[in-house]
Amino acid sequence: MNVVGYIRVSTQGQAKDGYSLKYQEEEIQAYCEKHGWNLIHIFRDEGISGAKINEEALEVDRVGLQEMLAHLSSLQIKYVVVLNTSRLWRSDMVRVLIHRELQKYGVDIKSIEQPNYSIYKKDPSDILVNGLMELLDQYQRLEIALKLKKGRHKKAKEGGYAGGRATFGYRKLRGEKELRVDEDKAKAVQRVFELREQHPTWSFTRIADVLNKEGHLTTQGKPFTKVQVKRILDRKDFYKGMYTYGSIQAKGKHQAIL
Repeated sequence: MNVVGYIRVSTQGQAKDGYSLKYQEEEIQAYCEKHGWNLIHIFRDEGISGAKINEEALEVDRVGLQEMLAHLSSLQIKYVVVLNTSRLWRSDMVRVLIHRELQKYGVDIKSIEQPNYSIYKKDPSDILVNGLMELLDQYQRLEIALKLKKGRHKKAKEGGYAGGRATFGYRKLRGEKELRVDEDKAKAVQRVFELREQHPTWSFTRIADVLNKEGHLTTQGKPFTKVQVKRILDRKDFYKGMYTYGSIQAKGKHQAIL
C-alpha cells in the first residue's frame, strides 16, 4: 500500500513542545514500517501557519502541501500519514479545502495521535457532528466566494489580475500577483491579428492553418483550431492593455502585446 507523509511546524515553540520536524518524521516512518506500508515520500513545510490560504487562488498557501497534492494526482496513494491533523490545518477553512482536494483522489488521512480519524467516517454517533460540519462547509464556501468576489472586484478596478486561467500569450508564476508576457505565445497572438488585418475575409480555420504551418502551438502544445483563433481575436482589448472583469474595465497592469 502506497502512502505519503506530511510534516509541518510554524514556530520554534511547536518544535520545543514535541512537534519538531525530526520527531514527526521519525514517528511517521516508524508507524508506516509497523503497518507494512510503502512510504513514498514525506512532504514538509517549515515556519508556515496551518491557517494560511491564498485567497485569490482559493488554495492552501504552502509549497510542501501543494507538492504533496500534485503527487496524489499522478500516484496511487491510499493515505496521507500525519502525527496529528493539526499539522495539516489550523482553521476550518483550510480543513475544508484540504478535505476537498483529498476526496478528489479518494485519499484518506491517517493520524497517529487520532487513530480513528477519517474524512470518510460514517459512524452513527457522528451524524450530528457531520451534519453540522456540512452546514459549516456550505457556509464557508459561500463566505469564501463572497470574500474572493469582493477582493477580485477591487483588484480588477485597479487593473490587476483578478484570478482565473492566464490569457493566452501570458503566464502567471506561482507566488506572483501579476501576469507576465510569454514571448513565444505572444508571437502567435501578434501573428493572428496580423493575418486578420492582411486578410479580413479569411476564415478562422484558414488563419489557424497558417499558424500551424508556421509551427505555433497552443498552451497545451497542440495545433490551433478556429476556436483558439476566435478566442484570441475576441480578447483584442486585453492584448492592447485593457483589463475586463465582468462589468469592470480598467487600464491593465499587464504589459500590452499589441
